[in-house]
Amino acid sequence: MPFQPTTQKPDDFDAYWAQVMDELSALPIAPEEDILPLRSTDYSTTYAVRYTGLGAYRLFGYLSIPKGEGPFPALINLPRYGSVLEPIRQGEAAEKRSRYLIFSPAGRGQRNADQPYRAEFPGIFLDGIDDPQTYIFRGFMADVCRAVDYVLTLEVVDRSRIMAASGTDLPLFAAALRSEITHLIADPVFFYAALDRALQTEAYPLEEINDYLRLYPERREAVARTLAYFEPLFFAPSIQATTLLLGNPDIVGPLARAIPGQAEVRPSEHSSYKDGLYQETWLAHQFGYSEPVLPAHWR
Repeated sequence: MPFQPTTQKPDDFDAYWAQVMDELSALPIAPEEDILPLRSTDYSTTYAVRYTGLGAYRLFGYLSIPKGEGPFPALINLPRYGSVLEPIRQGEAAEKRSRYLIFSPAGRGQRNADQPYRAEFPGIFLDGIDDPQTYIFRGFMADVCRAVDYVLTLEVVDRSRIMAASGTDLPLFAAALRSEITHLIADPVFFYAALDRALQTEAYPLEEINDYLRLYPERREAVARTLAYFEPLFFAPSIQATTLLLGNPDIVGPLARAIPGQAEVRPSEHSSYKDGLYQETWLAHQFGYSEPVLPAHWR
């Protein structure tokens, strides 16, 4: 039987996110940028950036800008599920910084954005999950949008080529709430049909849900209600970006079909080289380059 998520969309789904975005837009970004000579290269300049997110929370990101005249296509490397933040993803070619403007933001609780809140990994997935108003990802999703807002303030960005990417669902939220994103790569492993898929796995992060409900079975309805506000299926109709979804087509298919823009599903070949090569080639071709920028050990 084909997989079909059972999550029901809350009646006030749109109002919930409109309130979050209104709260965010009322705050100035107030960026501060400091050059990092040790992280800069002959072909790029790297900055430490601090800026303001929801609740006047000061956020952090690494910004790398190619040397030369822009505008440059932009890559927004949205956070992974972990505390460590890198200027570019581990294993990627440093030379990508000669072609793309790259912004790697931290969400609240991650390293360099962990004051006054320091997240636990694992653990953040459940923080405040009993109530959609207290759930930590209410602020974290706003942080994702604020990262896009910051990139859009940079005059050297080519607005016709802005990619959001992550090994999580986050690019889907970003593209739905920020139409300026033109392309995205996402691996919907967290919020997509989270309760349905948690029943079928013992793997983390979804096993965190199982752990929590074994301890507090009476809270299942509250958890389901909160997660419904973060269901990518309900964001999908607002996504116009050209999309690459990573995952099993039988599972991810309903999500891909809900996206009105061009959406491709790519199953994993269980090889970091093969999967990475496909993604880098897809990115290069989408942005008009004949060849991808690859790390030396892949060439």
